[in-house]
Amino acid sequence: MTVELRTEYRVAGLPAPVSHYTDAVRWGDLLFVSGCAAIGADGAVIAPGDVAAQARVVHEYLGSALRAAGTDFAHVLKVTVYLLDVGDRAAVNEVRREFFGDALPASTLVEVSALVLPGLLVEVEAIAGIPA
Repeated sequence: MTVELRTEYRVAGLPAPVSHYTDAVRWGDLLFVSGCAAIGADGAVIAPGDVAAQARVVHEYLGSALRAAGTDFAHVLKVTVYLLDVGDRAAVNEVRREFFGDALPASTLVEVSALVLPGLLVEVEAIAGIPA
């Protein structure tokens, strides 16, 4: 008997991929969520210039991907946060606390020179466990 360990997720309500990827990939009991950015259904940047508003959209998208695979923020093991300005860390962290509550994932923060679309200020990718 062969057990398929890999499942790809294309999540309703998330923006269309801008390249060759899917929203999330499950491997066994792990979920790898692609970078989430504040891009609307029309392909436009949501809330240009407002990192907190963009972070809120990013975490809403992340939550949608987690739920699609049967998990949630409490089971996120690792996040990587990409910011155009590391000085925005505090604002993004406040939004993050709203979504993660008491759960503390491992985390990496990287300041980058650009994201996929002009006007984007933050992007977050995650790895989560999927409870049995």
